[in-house]
This record gives sequence, structure tokens and C-alpha cells, in this order.
Amino acid sequence: MKDGPNLGVLGIDHAHIFNMLGNMLKHGSHCAHWWSAEPTSNDSDFIKAFPTLIKVDNKSCIIDDPNIDMILISAIPADRAELAIAAMEAGKDVMVDKPGCTTLEQLASIKECVKRTGKKWSVNFSERFEVPAVVKAEELVANGEIGRVIQTIGTGPHQQGLHKRPDWFYQRNRFGGILCDIGSHQIDQFLFFTKSTDVTIAHALAENTTKPDQPGFQDFGEVVLKGDKGHGYIRVDWFTPDALPVWGDGRLMILGEKGYIELRKYIDVGRENTGNHLYLANGDRVEHIDCNNVELNYSPRLIADIENRTETAVSQEHTFRTMELALLAQQQAELKSA
Repeated sequence: MKDGPNLGVLGIDHAHIFNMLGNMLKHGSHCAHWWSAEPTSNDSDFIKAFPTLIKVDNKSCIIDDPNIDMILISAIPADRAELAIAAMEAGKDVMVDKPGCTTLEQLASIKECVKRTGKKWSVNFSERFEVPAVVKAEELVANGEIGRVIQTIGTGPHQQGLHKRPDWFYQRNRFGGILCDIGSHQIDQFLFFTKSTDVTIAHALAENTTKPDQPGFQDFGEVVLKGDKGHGYIRVDWFTPDALPVWGDGRLMILGEKGYIELRKYIDVGRENTGNHLYLANGDRVEHIDCNNVELNYSPRLIADIENRTETAVSQEHTFRTMELALLAQQQAELKSA
């Protein structure tokens, strides 16, 4: 590939596709066609953002196109595994919106397909890959600024905005559950920063307390993780208040032996309506770092990985492990509440 890979898009049901595609195009990729199973609320904005792209009527036009190297998928969560497998079997690498799949059976099929085809299945965990403050935290941790990481605390609050949500958002079997969906972000960060590979789910909970008329909806979830190299606590919810000017006050606390880092990803509530605030405290200094000018590295690294068949952006095993833990936590939470 002379520049970046030639891309195709399957599904724009979730707005994460805007950054997924935009960041790949920014780093030299090309895209000509997109497909969606049915009209979505994102269609008009997507066409405005990417006016040169042509919508095709049949997904096979993209899957079977020999000129396409990689397919980006942001379809309804339950449909993503089938599309990814079809793409990989057609010789394409895949970047899929989180959650990459919604059942353990789907994950097993994806693992088998990756092994058989040698293609990449990369889940875009955007709360790490698309947040400059997290990129800066990665650098500080790698440089030993807080020593060995002992624990992560990740919160993923979201604004319900249910009047804007499609029907599948309320259907458990379509969106995968709150821990599988939003929780996968936080599990990804726990695994990355603690470097844990052997993990026990000590506690998992998922519940719906605000929408009894939507029994498939889940508005609160939490997970406690015990890893061989660190611990993790995760809280995800749909309780962001309407007055907050962003969709959620997402935060990450990284505790090390010699200090800690706190990330206020999207807002410094009560102070500034900007995001990417990093607070560092260790034995030498206490400081606030504005990370808005930090360059993201997921897309350029992934592009290089596609060309060189390397794993500099994220390892395949890490992606598998993240989704497996998210699915197991979801399963454990629902068994508990049954």
C-alpha cells in the first residue's frame, strides 16, 4: 500500500463511525463506498461529513471489492460479528466499533476466523484510542512517573437522550448489555495499564432502575476485577444530568506505587468545559497537564500494522481478552440478577 489502506464502511448505526473513518482518512487512508442495512439517524450527518462517499445497495459490493483492504464496521452491535467474519473471509482486515461482538459464541467464531485467515480484527476502544489525555497517560506510565500500576478506576457515565435513540438501543440482544458495551472501554484500559493477563471477575452487576417500560435497557453497571498484576473497579451508567454540556464526565484514575494519575477526559466539571485534563501526583511534583495537543497514535499505528503485519497499535490477544472479559462480566451480572 502506497498510502493508507483502501477502506469500505459497513454500518453507520453508531456515531463512533465518524471518528473511526475520519482518523483513518487523516492518516492517508482512502474510502469510496459505504453501506447500511437500513436508514439511521446518522445518515444526513454522515453524508455531510463525507460527501464524496457513495452509498451502495448491497454490502457484497464492499465485501467482494478486490481493491478494498480494510472494512470499518459500526452496525448494530449484534450484527458486527457476522459482518466482520464475512469481511475477513473475503481477505479484508477489520476495524469494528465497540463492542466488537455481543456473545461468547460470536467471539469464538471470530477467533477461529482470525486464526484461519490471518486477518486483523481490531476493536476501536475509543475511550482510550481517541482520547489524547490517555495517550499522555500511557507515556507517563511507560516512563515510570508513578511506578508499577496497582489499580485502575474507570467511570463511563453517559447521557440517556432516549428520545434520540433507535429501537435497538433498548433491546438487550441487540446492544449486548451495558457491561459488554460501555464496560468494554474500561476493561480495555484496566488490561492495558495493569498489564494483567490472568483476571478474575470478583463482582459484576447490571440493572435497570429508570425505564421499567423498557425491560431490555440497562442504566447502571459495575465490575470489580482482580488481575495477576493489578486490580480494577469499573462503573458505567446512563445518569449524566441534562445540564452537563457533554455526554458524560468520563474519568480514569491510575494508581501506582509512586503516585497517581487522574484523567478528566471530556470536561473538568465546574471549572472548564474543555476535555483532556490530566492530573499527576508523584514524589517529585503535582501538576495539571493540558493534553489537547497530544497526537493520537491508534490510527497511524494500525495503518502501519496492516502494511507490515505487526501489532504496534494493539495486540490481537489483548482485543480478544478485553471482549471475553466484558462478555463474561455481562453474563455473570445477569445470572446474579435472574
